[in-house]
Amino acid sequence: MLLETTNCQETKLEELLRPSSGPEEANFKKLLLIQLGPTKGHEHKFNAADCMQWILMFYSFVSEFVTFKQIKLENHCQFAFLWQSICFSPGLDPLHLLDILQVLWTKKEIHELPEAARRGFASLTDPLEGLLVMLENCHDWRNWRKGKPQSLAHYIIDQFCNWIKDDGRVQQILKPAKLQARVFSLLTEVPANMLDQLASLYEVDKADKSSQLGLINNLCIKGKYKEAALLSIKLDLQPEVDMEQVCIPLLLQDKVNLVEAYIADYPGLQCDLLQLLDSWCQLTVNIADIQRRYGKLSHLRWNKLNRKALSKLVIRLMELYDINPELCPNVVNQRQVATIKYLLYKRFIERSMSEENWSEHIEAVVGYNPQLRLQFVTLLERHTDMDTVASWALRLSVPREKLPYYIAERLEKVKTMGLENRCAEESTEEIQNKKKFYYQLPIPTECIHFLDHLDQLKHCAARVLQAGGVVGIDMEWRPTFGMLTRSRVSLIQIATKNCVYLLDLPQLVNQSESECRRAELTYFIQTLFTDQTITKLESFLNDVQLQKVPIRRRDRNRGVEVLVSEDGVDSGNSHVEKGLSLLVQSVLGKSLDKTEQLSNWERRPLRPQQIIYAASDAYCLLDVYDSLCREPQRFGLSCSLEEFLMLKVEKKARGLKQKKNKSSPTHPFQCGQTMQPTLLKASSSPPLSPSEFSVVCDNMLQGLGRYLRCLGVDVKILENDDDHRKAAEIARKDNRFILTCGLPYHALRSQVAEGRCLSLNCSEKAKDQAITVLKHFNVQITPTDIFSRCQVGKNAWCGLGKWLDSAVLYTGEWFL
Repeated sequence: MLLETTNCQETKLEELLRPSSGPEEANFKKLLLIQLGPTKGHEHKFNAADCMQWILMFYSFVSEFVTFKQIKLENHCQFAFLWQSICFSPGLDPLHLLDILQVLWTKKEIHELPEAARRGFASLTDPLEGLLVMLENCHDWRNWRKGKPQSLAHYIIDQFCNWIKDDGRVQQILKPAKLQARVFSLLTEVPANMLDQLASLYEVDKADKSSQLGLINNLCIKGKYKEAALLSIKLDLQPEVDMEQVCIPLLLQDKVNLVEAYIADYPGLQCDLLQLLDSWCQLTVNIADIQRRYGKLSHLRWNKLNRKALSKLVIRLMELYDINPELCPNVVNQRQVATIKYLLYKRFIERSMSEENWSEHIEAVVGYNPQLRLQFVTLLERHTDMDTVASWALRLSVPREKLPYYIAERLEKVKTMGLENRCAEESTEEIQNKKKFYYQLPIPTECIHFLDHLDQLKHCAARVLQAGGVVGIDMEWRPTFGMLTRSRVSLIQIATKNCVYLLDLPQLVNQSESECRRAELTYFIQTLFTDQTITKLESFLNDVQLQKVPIRRRDRNRGVEVLVSEDGVDSGNSHVEKGLSLLVQSVLGKSLDKTEQLSNWERRPLRPQQIIYAASDAYCLLDVYDSLCREPQRFGLSCSLEEFLMLKVEKKARGLKQKKNKSSPTHPFQCGQTMQPTLLKASSSPPLSPSEFSVVCDNMLQGLGRYLRCLGVDVKILENDDDHRKAAEIARKDNRFILTCGLPYHALRSQVAEGRCLSLNCSEKAKDQAITVLKHFNVQITPTDIFSRCQVGKNAWCGLGKWLDSAVLYTGEWFL
C-alpha cells in the first residue's frame, strides 16, 4: 500500500508488491514487517491462519490513514489479488469471515461489505453451518437480541438470504436437516424479527412435529411468547399448542393483534379463548388469583385484567369472529344490566325518553330472562315509587317469593287497581310546551304515507323522482345500546313539499324475494340517491354541507364566529343542541323534539308520536333549505343557497377533472389531510397573536397541543378516555377552533361553524403540525410569545433549550 512516505520507502513497497517466486505468505510477511515494524512477528512462522490475523491487523491499522483510492492501480490490483487469495480461498473458516465483516462493519465500509459477505459465503465449505457459527459468535449479541435492524447479525442474515436467492445453484447443495438441532437452540435466543428468515433458511417446517412443539414450549418457558406465537403461526401449530399458555400472556402484555392473528383461522380456538375470558367475568371469580398465576411475567399491563376491560375485549372478538353470544353468558348479562342502567338514567335522571318509548326498550332488553327481570325490578327501586315497581313486577311476571316483602305486599293493590300496564299520558301543558319550544310539522298527519308494500312504491316514485325536485331524506334505526345485535335501517323518510313518505325498509326487503321485485326496490333507491337532477337534503350523514351554514356574528373581543339564536341573543338553555337539531334551532328558531329519537324503530305498528317525529326529521330540512334560499344575507351567505350549492358542484367537478389529469392536487383541508408546511400558501385571514388564538385539541393530537401551548396559544387538550364529541362542546362553549385528524374530523366539523375545524396529518411530527396550524390561521409568533403561557405538568419546563434551539425564522415570523 502507498502511504505518505518518502520516495525510498515507496520504492521499497512497490518492490515488495511485485509477484515473487516464493509463497504468497512469505511475500505478505515482508509487507507486514515493513508497515507494522520489524519487531512485530519476525520470530513467527506464518501459516494461513496467521496471515489472516495479520491481514485484519494490517487493514485495521492502515485504513485509519488511506483508502483503496490512494493506491496505485498496479499495486491495488496486486494487493487485491493477495487479499482475495488469502481471505476468500475455499474452505474459509466462518470465524475468520466474521472477523473480516466485523472490521468492515466497525470501519463503516458500507461499499465493501456486500461484496466481502458474498465472496465469504461462497468460500465456506458448508454455508448454512458457517452462518450458524457466525451467528453464535457474533460480537454485537446485545444489539442482536434486542432486534435492532442495524446490528451486524441482522445484516449478515439479510445478505445471506439475498445471496441464496441470487444464486440458484447454491440452494441445491444446502442440506439444512442435519443442522436443525442447533437451529432450534439458536431460535430460542433470536429476536422475533429474525425468526421468519431463519426458520425458512433451515426449513424448520420440515422437522418432526415433536421437535417443533418442543421449540415452542422452550420459547414459552423463557417468556418469549411473541416469538412462540409467530413461530406457531408460521408452522401452523396452533391446534397442537396450549392456547392459554401462549395467548393469555400476550393479552396481558396488550398484544391483542397478535392474539387475533393466532386464532384467526381456528374457530375452535376462538370459542375456547372467549369462554375462558367470559369465565373470568363472573362475579365469583377473584381477579387477584389470576394475577398471582401470571405475576412472574414481564411487561404486564394489569389494567387489562379487570371485568370491564375483559368484557369489552370479549365483545370485540365476538363481533370480529361472528361468535354466538350464547357462548359468553356472563359478558352478555353484564352488557344487558349496563343497558338497563343506561335506560333508567335516560328516563329518570336525564328525562329525555317518553314512558312508552322507555317501556318498549325495557321489555326488549329483559326479554324472557327471569334473572334479568328480577335485576331490573331491583334497580328500579332506586328511581321511582313502590307502586310503579310493583306494577312492573306484575307486568314482567316476577315470582312473588323472589321479591322483597315491601314490594310483594303491594302486588295485590296494584293488580286490583289495574296499574300493571298503565302508561302515563302527556298532559295538556306538556303538549302546549312542546308546540311552543319545538319545531312542529307544518303539514297535516293525513299527508304522511306509510309504505310497507312494493306496490305502493309506484305512487311514491311518481312524486319523488321528478327532475329539478327537492326532497328531504332521513333514516331511523333501532338503537343497540351496546347490545350484541347489529343495527339496520328500519325506516327511510322522504319529504316533499306536500307530503312525507315513510318506507318500511325491512318489510319491503322481505317482499323483494323474486329478482323482479328486488330490481324494482333497488332501482327506486339507486335513482333517488344518484340522480343529479334531484336536490337531496340529507341529515343522516356526518359531512352535510348545510350544517356548516349557521347564523353567525362577530365577537368583538376574539374576532371569531359563534352560534347565536335567531333573535341575536345567546341561548341560555342548559340543554346543548347538536347536529340537525342545532341547525334547525339556528335557522328556524326552534329545535327538534328528540324524545322519540331512541325509539324501537323495528316494532310495528309505529306509535303516532314516532310517525310524527320521523316525518318532522325529514321535512324540517325543506324548511331550512327554503329559509337559506330566501334570506342568504341573514345567514352569512354572499349568494343564495342554490347558487352556493351550484358553485360547490362546479368546484367539485373541476377538482375531479384536475385530479384525473394530474395537473394539480386537491386542497389538503378538503380531504382531511395536510400538506408539508413548506407547500402551504399564506392564509388570507387577518393576522392573530397567540393570545388571541384559542383551540381545543383532540386526544390524538396531544403532542401538538403541548407544542402550541409552548408558543403561547390558549390550548385545551382532551384526555385519552374523552369522547371526540367533547371537542365540539368545548369549541362552542369557549369559542375555540377544533384541531383533529382522521375520521372524527367529519363528525366534528358538522357541529361547528364553517372553518372552525381543521384536520391534520397524524403521521407528521408535532412541529410540522404546529407550523401547519399557525400558517393556516395566520397566527404571528414572536420570541416573546415562546413559553409565555404556563405549562401544565411536572416536566413542562424540562428541555427548554431543546425547544428554543428548534425555533426557526420563517417568512419573517417565528415558528417552532
